[in-house]
Formats: sequence, C-alpha cells, structure tokens
Amino acid sequence: FYAEHKERPFFGELVNFMTSGPVVLQVLEGDSAITKNRQLMGATNPAKAEPGTIRYDFARGNAELSANEVHGSDSPESAKREISFFLTEKELVG
Repeated sequence: FYAEHKERPFFGELVNFMTSGPVVLQVLEGDSAITKNRQLMGATNPAKAEPGTIRYDFARGNAELSANEVHGSDSPESAKREISFFLTEKELVG
C-alpha cells in the first residue's frame, strides 16, 4: 500500500502503525473531493497542521511522523489504486 515510500527511513514505522489496529475506510467523490479531504486532514506532518484539522486535533501529540492518524489519496490515480486495495467495484455505492 505504501510501496512508494519503501526506501524512506520511516517506512517500517509507517507500516507498523498503519497495521496496528482496525481502520475506518471511506470513499469520497465529488468536485475537488481529494483537495477538500486533504485540507480537512491537515499537513502530513502533524506539527505543521492547522487547528481544526484531523492531524492537528488527533495526531500532533505523536512524536512519530508515521503515526499521523489519517491517510488520504493525493491524486485520482492513487485513489483508484488505494480503493481497490480494500474494495471491489461491486462494493462501491453511488
């Protein structure tokens, strides 16, 4: 799922955190859905996230960048690949 980060030093910690418990999955669609969702999530580094974002409110106390509480696709291509990791076309509603 995070293959694009496999050469980065935080990769192992990221995988460990993201597989450490259950996940809640949502698939959003609509005008600028990716941009709007990424704004809601906040900066990837929780220490740089704005108040009121998911990462500011829930992840900024974490010392590890890999434990930032939320993931969101950064492009339509990534979204398609990432959604298919969890769901089939038949499982998508809408």
